[in-house]
Amino acid sequence: MRHTRIFAALFTAALMAGCASQTVKKASDQDAAAAAKKNAADAVPESDINAQEASLRGGEFQAIEGVEPIYFEYDSSSLKDEALASLKKNAAYLKENKGFDVRVAGYCDERGTVEYNLALGQKRARSVREYYIRLGVSAKRIATISYGKEAPVCSESSEDCWSKNRRAETQIRATTAQNAQPAANQAP
Repeated sequence: MRHTRIFAALFTAALMAGCASQTVKKASDQDAAAAAKKNAADAVPESDINAQEASLRGGEFQAIEGVEPIYFEYDSSSLKDEALASLKKNAAYLKENKGFDVRVAGYCDERGTVEYNLALGQKRARSVREYYIRLGVSAKRIATISYGKEAPVCSESSEDCWSKNRRAETQIRATTAQNAQPAANQAP
């Protein structure tokens, strides 16, 4: 009799565990489906993201009031929620002002090698560029460059200072002739 109770208790526990895992699996499948649907809505054709960048040659790029820099975590090129909000505002400005080329410059703090920080700065600039493209800014208008750790805004060796140097800045200049495209209805 005692063995029957133990067996019944074990069987019930196993049955409940199996049901719980099915519920968790269904919930995780639903989460994955929702994430895939959201990503599909944000999807931009790979050809747009990889479109040739604007030329960096020509006039100087300048910071513009109201276009905010984006800050990154240590050793990361991922865009945080607050960065996404700033990028949406920046993109709205860029879409309203189509007569400008855009340069996104990536920067790093002083830690790490020159080579590593140049690569990380480029990843940061590309993250911002890709997000602008997803928001509707023409890929052909946006160029990226990395300054790595070579252009700090702060030179103290502290986390507060380093966090100011881990950034991407968006700058603009009047569209250069080599990047301008004639309208389809206009004669050359």
